[in-house]
Amino acid sequence: MANKIRTTHVGSLPRTKELLEANQQRLAGEIDTERFHEVLQDSVNKVVQRQVDLGIDIVNEGEYGHAMLDSIDFGSWWTYSFSRLGGLRPTDPQEPDAAGKIVRYTPGNVELTAFFDRRDQHAFAEAYADPTSGVWVGKKPLLLPTIESELSYIGEAALAADLQHLRTGLNAAGTQAEGFVAAVSPGSAARIRNLYYPNYDELLAATAQVMSHEYKAIADAGFTVQLDAPDLAEAFDQINPEPSYEDFRSYVRKNVEAINASIEGIDPSQVRLHICWGSWHGPHSTDVPFEEIVDEILQAKVGGFTFEAANVRHAAEWRVWKDRKLPEGTVIIPGVVSHSTNLIEDPRLVADRIIQFAELVGPDNVIASTDCGLGGRIHEQLAWAKLESLVKGAEIASAELY
Repeated sequence: MANKIRTTHVGSLPRTKELLEANQQRLAGEIDTERFHEVLQDSVNKVVQRQVDLGIDIVNEGEYGHAMLDSIDFGSWWTYSFSRLGGLRPTDPQEPDAAGKIVRYTPGNVELTAFFDRRDQHAFAEAYADPTSGVWVGKKPLLLPTIESELSYIGEAALAADLQHLRTGLNAAGTQAEGFVAAVSPGSAARIRNLYYPNYDELLAATAQVMSHEYKAIADAGFTVQLDAPDLAEAFDQINPEPSYEDFRSYVRKNVEAINASIEGIDPSQVRLHICWGSWHGPHSTDVPFEEIVDEILQAKVGGFTFEAANVRHAAEWRVWKDRKLPEGTVIIPGVVSHSTNLIEDPRLVADRIIQFAELVGPDNVIASTDCGLGGRIHEQLAWAKLESLVKGAEIASAELY
């Protein structure tokens, strides 16, 4: 063992001004793809170097390569997949029910309905409607795709470029740091408008099959696959009326089974699963408690579980690990700094959070992380300050635990 608490983060990091400008120029036809990738590689080199200089142990390319469709914001954790899946058609937002017609999974009498229809937003309608309240849901995509034919994977070239950018960045930094690459989970990929598959089971099986190509390529390149799976937690807030916990667990169970099918043949130590309640800056009053879903999530055949544990809605949920034993060979990767506040966590607080988890599952089974991606959610200067506090807190915890 390393005799230290290792550090990582969830994926998205603030984009450089140069990269954002180059992306806009690319979309406007002002620069060609070759020039864009030169800027992209330079930006990846810099973001990898900055992580290494801070002391982050498991780094990535900042998700800089997740270039979007023309009308969707650059850098989304989710929408990047739209350009990597065949069988999709961009949907005019004026088309009837453009954000709906998601294939419904129906446990009992509960239906998974419109993607952006949050119960939290109904509960605090005045706060959400007031632009001065500080409640923020992020920019919505201008369009969502529709599945109109059999899904296929067409992202080989884009993924190969992402992997090469990260490898080049690591080599340029002269580091032995581990690398990870984020990819949407099958259940998250399934949360789009569907006019082709007759039921949720067939849709989920299809997304698991096509996304497995991406997961395998990442692992074959020697990197860790991070499966971004807010469908396992965030989706609870989007079911109307509110389901029973047992009904929602049946949905989680089905999506975890799809995860296991999609990563079959990959060494579990090369896969980590990110559980997220959504990253909008809102009350999160209707989030499902971690206690209610964690046992289903632990059935995923992965090597690590990354989850929110620093924001005030979920910080008390460290208790779920008091009476649970981790599957053999797995680690937990709790968030110990949050993306949902501008306050910079004191390193002593970060250390205390790490120690709290280490005392429950053992220090060798804890990797310190962020709650979620920092890119686009807080100012660049604050994001890097939070990562610095993360590393300093891990150093304090390491000295006391080891």
